[in-house]
Amino acid sequence: MTSGTHPLSGAAPEPPAGLARFNASQDSAALAALHEVCASSAWASKLLAQRPYATVEALFDVSDAAMAELSAEDLAEAMAGHPPIGRPKPGDPTSSREQSGMSGASEELKAEMLELNLSYQDTFGHVFLICATGRTGEQMRDAVRERIGNSPEQEREIVRTELGKINRIRLSRLVEEESA
Repeated sequence: MTSGTHPLSGAAPEPPAGLARFNASQDSAALAALHEVCASSAWASKLLAQRPYATVEALFDVSDAAMAELSAEDLAEAMAGHPPIGRPKPGDPTSSREQSGMSGASEELKAEMLELNLSYQDTFGHVFLICATGRTGEQMRDAVRERIGNSPEQEREIVRTELGKINRIRLSRLVEEESA
């Protein structure tokens, strides 16, 4: 029996239903779904080109590799798809869910985050990007305070890592078992 085969039949196991649906979707629909995950056209094109995926982990591996290869311009395109922390796009349930740690924040913390976001943006030329899922408002504030002193090169690599985390969470949602 070879690695990755089903122990009884010898055939590769079927991908989870949500992943199978993504694999079978029209290119235009898959590309649109990937663009919702990450605004980088280069990243989405690389993931689209590697379909079909046998496992969610294989999809994550290609996502991680594509993220590692993004140029500074590609990263800028990806970041442009993210609203500032504390100001999710109206009508965008994804950014609202991801930034839920700010929803119960005090007015003082929200004002401080706005000020820090603006200072960060002045320093680096883009929004402060962090994988906000599961983080409190205070944790996000502390992270921006810590990162604002980074060099542009350090910050670009931190952003790349944070985008990779966000993409994995969003890809997981995209290929969930239930119908979209």
